[in-house]
Amino acid sequence: MRYLFSIHFIRHHLDAHTSKFKQFDFTNGELLLINKPLTWTSFDVVGKIRNSLKPLKLKVGHAGTLDPLATGLLIICTGKLTKQIDTFQAEEKEYTGTMILGATTPSYDMETETDHVFDISKLTHQQILSNCIQFIGDIQQYPPAHSAVKINGERLYEKARRGEEVELRLRFVTISEFEITRIELPEVDFRVVCSKGTYIRSLVNDFGKALNNGACLSRLCRTRSGSFRIEDAFEVSELVDHIREIKTQPGLLK
Repeated sequence: MRYLFSIHFIRHHLDAHTSKFKQFDFTNGELLLINKPLTWTSFDVVGKIRNSLKPLKLKVGHAGTLDPLATGLLIICTGKLTKQIDTFQAEEKEYTGTMILGATTPSYDMETETDHVFDISKLTHQQILSNCIQFIGDIQQYPPAHSAVKINGERLYEKARRGEEVELRLRFVTISEFEITRIELPEVDFRVVCSKGTYIRSLVNDFGKALNNGACLSRLCRTRSGSFRIEDAFEVSELVDHIREIKTQPGLLK
């Protein structure tokens, strides 16, 4: 019964969201689809929305972290709906992105400087296209050393930034779809559909290794989480401006 209620609740909020600026009820719970800006942390978005809702004192949380250098769909829950965050977070995710072949970085993306360079002159389009197949299905991957994974209560990136050796633990994830959509070396565009907890940076790093080469992530956008799509998302400024407008009308902010 709980599962059926959740699906009904999700559909209700999805249908309501198509009208965008409806009458919100943040206290009883709203599911907000946000297009996370580049360089913002997921908690930056949560904080911005929580502050815009003052003087209401509400729980506000997100259903699935996006790295600062990633953009795209971030699900924000308010009020009583924060109890459903684990349900939304468990949903399948879709991403599009760009990798750079022929180079690696310690963070597996552009946060850190290049540490190794590889020759890509002999890589063929067919090698790159066919390399995807081995990553489809249930796979194992190590999270990046520069990640928010906690080991003994401390996030890995905190140790990595201090130059300390980081203990990485294998995790099991599922890649449902992995396709190459553009090849203009050294750039390669891709689309991935995957399970909760998948690190696309690690997938890209492993992709380069499988080619006996190197690769790092240069762009990433989450385009879908479950049935929710980036096309239906608010810009942060758009939503905050609307909340400010609501505040000017007595009794509408609740």
